[in-house]
Amino acid sequence: MNVVVTTFNEKRREKQIKYERSLLRELSIQRLKASVKNCFGSSHLATGLLMNSGIEEACFDVAIEAYLLGGRYSKFGYYGESIDDARERSKEEEKHLIDTLYNFFLFWGSGDEGMADESLYYLCEQYVWIWWNEGFNTGAKKHKLKMH
Repeated sequence: MNVVVTTFNEKRREKQIKYERSLLRELSIQRLKASVKNCFGSSHLATGLLMNSGIEEACFDVAIEAYLLGGRYSKFGYYGESIDDARERSKEEEKHLIDTLYNFFLFWGSGDEGMADESLYYLCEQYVWIWWNEGFNTGAKKHKLKMH
């Protein structure tokens, strides 16, 4: 008799990966590229940096992480919590994503970002919020349709 022992953590991780894959099916590279251009294209600091494909990929990575983060917290919205309360729960992780993107821009920048550090930080904050919100809304739809 073969006995397969699985732990609760393994099952939870498998379920989380399955859910994240279902969320990512709703996302496209074109939407990510358009979002980067919309959010950072107007800033003269970030415009020159976006020519570097590494920075654009970093923006994609942060957008995907924020999207998945919002999707993970969408279950609280399904159970009646407001979007602001759910966002408050994820504040620490969200701040980490904002800081990561901001520091990436500063690291790869030409040095003249120091003049407008605050506005660049707010752009990063807005970018993460847009993708967190997008993930939250997509996840909430999936929960309502029981597609998770």
